[in-house]
Amino acid sequence: MEFQNVTLEKKEGIAKLTINRPPVNVINYETLGEINTALEELARDEETKVLLIRGSGSRAFCAGVEVRDHMGERMPKTIREFGRMFRLLRSLGKPSIAVVNGAALGGGCELVAGCDMAIASEKATLGQPEIKLGGLAPAAAALFPRIMGEKKAFELILLGENINAREAERIGLVNKVVPEEELDKTAEELARKFLEKTSLGVKLCRDALYQCADATEWDEAMEKGVELGIRTWQTEDSQEGLKSFLEKRNPVWKNR
Repeated sequence: MEFQNVTLEKKEGIAKLTINRPPVNVINYETLGEINTALEELARDEETKVLLIRGSGSRAFCAGVEVRDHMGERMPKTIREFGRMFRLLRSLGKPSIAVVNGAALGGGCELVAGCDMAIASEKATLGQPEIKLGGLAPAAAALFPRIMGEKKAFELILLGENINAREAERIGLVNKVVPEEELDKTAEELARKFLEKTSLGVKLCRDALYQCADATEWDEAMEKGVELGIRTWQTEDSQEGLKSFLEKRNPVWKNR
């Protein structure tokens, strides 16, 4: 499929999905459809091991979802397509990393939260201003309490005030903050760390983390962790990893 609002590049196991709607990469219904099509493609692509998501230029990662698409008949289908994006990210089967190169507001901030990890530029700002327009940031409502706890989630969603990159790092919304000129290099270095590992092991451990996090009780989470742990250690790759450690050599992964 030829995209109009995003670009998708794949090289040496790393995919780069760029929101390309300058000047501030606001996403509309059509852009959401393209992002979701790209995510579906990447989920099927066994050659891609990790995904980087970025905004074009240096001004904004994504300044949110088009205001006009929150009105009239476009609103429900836009919100549903937006929600589908997060389900596709969750079921991607490989790590996703947000590369926050500027403002990440509204839906852009939620996209950062929906990725497995995030690296932000020192100049990045993040926030959920939807309450100022009288509405809810739906993905933030689902994700923020898990990431930063209820008190901070209430503050960001109900006050709608922006935070800087360092505060986003402090509350766990991003993993690391770096100077702007080091952002892409740092993100790629992080992505390459996943290439050194068995992609099957990464997938199984990633899935296990989400399943345990979704458990409603501690005992259920622990039981899931135990059963999924047994499953990972039964793979051919994990046995190869153990043998290579004992034999003091590098593992040879077969991803099975």
